[in-house]
Amino acid sequence: MGPKVVLVTGVSRFLGGHLAARLAANPAVERVLGVDTAQPARDLMRRMGRTEFVRADIRSPLISKVIANAGVDTVVHAAVNSHSGPGGRATMKEMNVIGTMQLLAACQQSPQVRKLVVRSTCAVYGASSRDPAVFTEDMEPKDLPSSGYAKDAVEIEGYVRGFGRRRPDVDITTLRFSNLIGPRIDALLTRYFSLPVVPTVLGFDARLQLLHSEDALAVLERAALTDRPGVYNVAGDGVLMLSQAIRRAGRIAMPMPGMAVLPLTQLFRSARLVDFSPEQLRYLNFGRVLDTRKLREEFGYTPRWTTQQAFDDFVRGRSLRPVVEPEAVMALERRAGKLLAKLR
Repeated sequence: MGPKVVLVTGVSRFLGGHLAARLAANPAVERVLGVDTAQPARDLMRRMGRTEFVRADIRSPLISKVIANAGVDTVVHAAVNSHSGPGGRATMKEMNVIGTMQLLAACQQSPQVRKLVVRSTCAVYGASSRDPAVFTEDMEPKDLPSSGYAKDAVEIEGYVRGFGRRRPDVDITTLRFSNLIGPRIDALLTRYFSLPVVPTVLGFDARLQLLHSEDALAVLERAALTDRPGVYNVAGDGVLMLSQAIRRAGRIAMPMPGMAVLPLTQLFRSARLVDFSPEQLRYLNFGRVLDTRKLREEFGYTPRWTTQQAFDDFVRGRSLRPVVEPEAVMALERRAGKLLAKLR
């Protein structure tokens, strides 16, 4: 039986807001509640249709009243934040970890709740030189994430497992998304590859496996509408090397010694260009690749975009122009060739 009353957290952001819009457009869903501390932008509110926006903070115990009074049977927790906002890292951790604890407590108290969908991240696997070639869902990280969003996600998944033991009657779906990219979403990699000169760590060329934001929405929607309990890696097929991605975006790579990268990333963070954390820097050193067989065979979804197609769609959708035109590079190469021929 499909859900009747769905509550979606984080609706002022891309995934939560557009998921609420999709669910509201489904006539089989009787009611959709969208929860966030800030009201979505006007265009997103319009897209959300009959979604009932509730301005509420999931860190507050009052969220239990919202769930109980509305008779919510399905909760989609899409509010996990991957980059710090105005309140900095402390506020981000509080929203992610304390907010999830309060939301789970509210779900535990409500006998009507029968399904929970949690947006997680493949960052729970960490990133190190000792990583396996491909991560499956049952693998443990070689080095546990020690800071940032990745550490939050590890704690969140721990609380979700505890909730599952206390409420075995609730179907729990945990979705470990790889890094999101696409023309419509604002994320770490979309900002990183939009820089005209892209800093990289000298001697490293990370393997990137990406997920198109539209595939992420489709997976969240399927998880909300059907019973697919379990933990699933979610990523597009194939891999791009970091150097390949930089070239495809028409950017210029700037290899730097590892000790010089951190001060530069702090400068980017203060200028609000890209919000790097130590864990994100480790990812851009080593990369991460996921096994998605379980997603295809048990969850029943095959991403429409491969990693390369998702990246190219981002480049086209953002109209990224090469920093240096290919014609200028070819002309320089021809001049260098002629000069070398004369010297010979």
